[in-house]
Amino acid sequence: MTTTGDREPHLREMGAFLRTRRGELSPGDVGVSRANRRSRVTGLRREEVADLARISGDYYARIEQGRLAPSPAVLAALVSALKLDGDQAEYLGALADHAAAPSHALGAVSPSQDGQPSDSGTVRPQVMRLLDQLTETPALVMGPRTDILAWNPLAARVYVDFGALAPDQRNYVRLIFTDQRMRWLFDDWESVARSCVAILRREAAANPSDPRLTSLVGELTVADDDFARWWAAHDVARQDFGTKVLHHPEVGDLTLDWEIFRYGTAPDQQLILNSVEPGSATQQRLATLMRPVNPITQEDFS
Repeated sequence: MTTTGDREPHLREMGAFLRTRRGELSPGDVGVSRANRRSRVTGLRREEVADLARISGDYYARIEQGRLAPSPAVLAALVSALKLDGDQAEYLGALADHAAAPSHALGAVSPSQDGQPSDSGTVRPQVMRLLDQLTETPALVMGPRTDILAWNPLAARVYVDFGALAPDQRNYVRLIFTDQRMRWLFDDWESVARSCVAILRREAAANPSDPRLTSLVGELTVADDDFARWWAAHDVARQDFGTKVLHHPEVGDLTLDWEIFRYGTAPDQQLILNSVEPGSATQQRLATLMRPVNPITQEDFS
């Protein structure tokens, strides 16, 4: 049986997430009318959410307080009542699943192909070789908390020289908010930064009390007001592809299409590939960056 201590971080995060979503909805959004039209309450009241989900006010209050994990039926009712989108519903479900998981499973490490535990900070040699062979494609591997575990030379030329950074600074979200070069690099920095926060929040569902995640969030909350505000908003997102425009200081604007690939032998890692239109100005500009640099580097974050 899962102990209260095992469940508590996930239940607390679930309660905070539900409170935030409740505060974003007005009565008119869900067809609720109030007798007192001058009410200063922002968002929905707890009892209004409970009525919409057809559960008791006390039951819903205990969920928001982190004292109770909702049943699958109640979870579905809350998704509907709060008009959660697909990413939000998935995040809520992941929190509920982790809260219900046996205590021994919460800290489980995924097995590798040979049956041995997989170290989420170590990139397999085959993946390293693939990065090395992608000479015309900026590519990198990110692990938990968006730690940058490996990259190829072109990725270092396009973004920043990851090898010149201290190992504990090789984190994508940290760089987005604390490295001025990254702020200048992205054409729409705010959109990228907000997406990063939402992705980090979603990935935290497995272990909201992860001490390294807590340390990263604490550091960035103090360092950047935007991060603090966006983290408190409890927005979540999953993005597997997209397009970004970079203002590269050496070669000019780059338009890159990116895709994320996950592999079963290391589910905590993501291979991120950037591609360009053949014959485009971006392809020509990348060609000027393709010169020998330091070999691929990886850092064991264990």
